[in-house]
Amino acid sequence: MSQPEQTVQHSVPSRKPPSTPGRDALRGWLIGLFAGVLGLAPWWITGATLPLQNLWATQVMPAQMPPALLPLSQYEATTILALLTVGGAVAGLAVRIWSPVRRRLATWCAASGVLVVHFTATIQSFTVLKEGLLPGSLSGLYFGGLLAGVIGCVLAALVALLLIASPSAVKATIGFGLMAIPVTSWAVVWVVNVVGFLNVPTAAPTVARWVPAVLVGCALAWCGLRHARHVVAWVLNLVFLWLLPALFTAVQSVLGTRVLAGDIPEMLAMGRDVFGQALGPDGAALPTLLLAFGIGLVGVGVQAVAARRSPAAR
Repeated sequence: MSQPEQTVQHSVPSRKPPSTPGRDALRGWLIGLFAGVLGLAPWWITGATLPLQNLWATQVMPAQMPPALLPLSQYEATTILALLTVGGAVAGLAVRIWSPVRRRLATWCAASGVLVVHFTATIQSFTVLKEGLLPGSLSGLYFGGLLAGVIGCVLAALVALLLIASPSAVKATIGFGLMAIPVTSWAVVWVVNVVGFLNVPTAAPTVARWVPAVLVGCALAWCGLRHARHVVAWVLNLVFLWLLPALFTAVQSVLGTRVLAGDIPEMLAMGRDVFGQALGPDGAALPTLLLAFGIGLVGVGVQAVAARRSPAAR
């Protein structure tokens, strides 16, 4: 009597759909689109009403100002920089974490998604601004200055995206260092717009002062000190941590004063003085530099110890 034939069923493992250039391009574009929106979100949650303008043609209340996707105002220069560059940095970080096979394609598609958001916000906001400003050369100078600044911020966002998305750890570290101050400003804008200016915790300014140093220190620890190019990244990041807060302070001081508005030579002289003071002992940059450097060294030491123990554990 023959034994019954036994049928063996082979289970076929489920596979992910193969990655195609079109799929990677779409995913990268959506990443850029989402990142651009996320970068502008702290402003949009306020209702995105154009700030009051000194050169507005009519006298209106703040609530009567038209909607604008960017907070166009000389008093919001550093905020605009943070809103735009964070979108590029988030897109670059997402591409880096994703690490697709077609990295260059995904990176540039993500960049195009971010630029769609930025160009849309720029065109809408400046159209609204132009329609409401007083006629005259001073309004033209104001409009042109803001437009040049926003274009510069968009380009900075693109640079941040390309650096952070790069497969090179050195370039990514430089990108992280450049973004430490804007990311902190972006987070502060979130806090202020969510809880209200009068309800901001008293510790917020102190925390905001140290956050960039922590971010830079973590980036340095991740980068490591294995080669000379890593040392270059360390030096550049520490220089950024020293210069950028002073630059932000100088820009905000110059553009935030009404006394010198329109007097370009005096404004430049004031900016130079404020920048120089912020770089000196009065700027108190040394403690933040030491903190970032210390975090970086501790991180490198921890990695070295872990690398020595891992072969021994085997």
